[in-house]
Amino acid sequence: MEEEEREFSLEGPSKRPKSRRPLAERLRPLTLDEVRGQEHILGKGCLLPTLIRENRVGNLILAGPPGSGKTTLASVIAAEGGCKLLRVNAVTSNVAELRDALKMVRYHGPDHCLLFVDEIHRFNKAQQDLLLPGVEAGEARLIGATTHNPRYYVIDPLLSRCQLFALEPLPADEIEGALSHALEDVERGLGSRSCKAEKKVLQRIALLSEGDLRRAYNFIETIVEALPEGSEVTEDEVAGFCRERSIRYDRDEDEHYDTASAFIKSMRGNDPDAALYWLAKMLAGGEDPRFIARRLVIFASEDVGLADSRALLMADAAFRACETIGLPECELNLAHVVIFLATCPKSNSATLAIGRAKRALDEKPVQPVPSSIRDRHGRNKKPKSEDEESYLYSHEFPENVSGQQYLEDPLDLYLPKSAGAEGAIAERLQRWKEIRTEISRKKDA
Repeated sequence: MEEEEREFSLEGPSKRPKSRRPLAERLRPLTLDEVRGQEHILGKGCLLPTLIRENRVGNLILAGPPGSGKTTLASVIAAEGGCKLLRVNAVTSNVAELRDALKMVRYHGPDHCLLFVDEIHRFNKAQQDLLLPGVEAGEARLIGATTHNPRYYVIDPLLSRCQLFALEPLPADEIEGALSHALEDVERGLGSRSCKAEKKVLQRIALLSEGDLRRAYNFIETIVEALPEGSEVTEDEVAGFCRERSIRYDRDEDEHYDTASAFIKSMRGNDPDAALYWLAKMLAGGEDPRFIARRLVIFASEDVGLADSRALLMADAAFRACETIGLPECELNLAHVVIFLATCPKSNSATLAIGRAKRALDEKPVQPVPSSIRDRHGRNKKPKSEDEESYLYSHEFPENVSGQQYLEDPLDLYLPKSAGAEGAIAERLQRWKEIRTEISRKKDA
């Protein structure tokens, strides 16, 4: 079956000649043997290739970064099984079009037609619900593709009826091989332009593409089309073209949260180099510097805390700099504070202490305020009974330790660590504990 007949959409076939389509589309694999990478699901000993060749594939969700081969794999699954592939893009389709697509799939039958939904995470819950009856009854075989985590963006009933396969970014050596083939392929590639490129140039493009084969094809196609026939692609052309390359960073999406997580964990792990790298990536990706600064303020108390209380002042100063100075100059302030926080001694004792306090409130009866430390002023002034203990003014006692209890049932919530300045706090608390014990012993004597 010809490719044009095998793959179709409700909009009809593309009017653009295949020879004028983007290189990535022209070189899309037609058979399973041509698919690059994804050895963890398509390699030797894997079950999926057998199911594909025997046309016994069920409902699939293919998740992976751009350019990892999700659409390609769907196309190959249809081709190997001798099936048609009805393409639907969740970005442009509505409920009416989705109903028409399901009717078309039922007309051809699930053994002869697959429904491919690209960007399936863009469908809302109602649209995803619409897929359920046909998928559950076996009237439609679904292949969904997404760049997002399907466990967050695909409804559970649909996900439970599909087999999930996670595709990985392509290794640099696979991309290098694909680029070399593209330069030599006369029929579908760039071979007719007779351009050459040294191995190190192809390696450079492969690394810059960050596992995205489509991006690599776009790189080499743009460069070759801009050069005279028979030219050699050099590192200078690659450097000039990639100077303005974009960083893969989708604000408010998975990449945003993954990078922010790496940023925080690098500082927590005392690695300023890694922290600076992730900072630079966020800034290059267009992240709001105030978001970064807010995370620094949180980190200063959550992870540095009392080991170096200057951390909170520094982080707050960085936040104010981002608001009053802005980009690009506030990058210097952010870098300054990131290095400071990453190299500070660390203590999460404040974080643990407030957690223990909240658990004490949740798990035990709420303690009343001891009568000796209740407010006795203004409208809260209450008559004091004779048997009530008087408040002991702490400044009248050595080291401000009167021995008075401030909880009816004492709790150990703050447990200081020995990192940085907190070691001195631990020593003070131990000394004050000994003073209280001595005061209590004298009272009981």
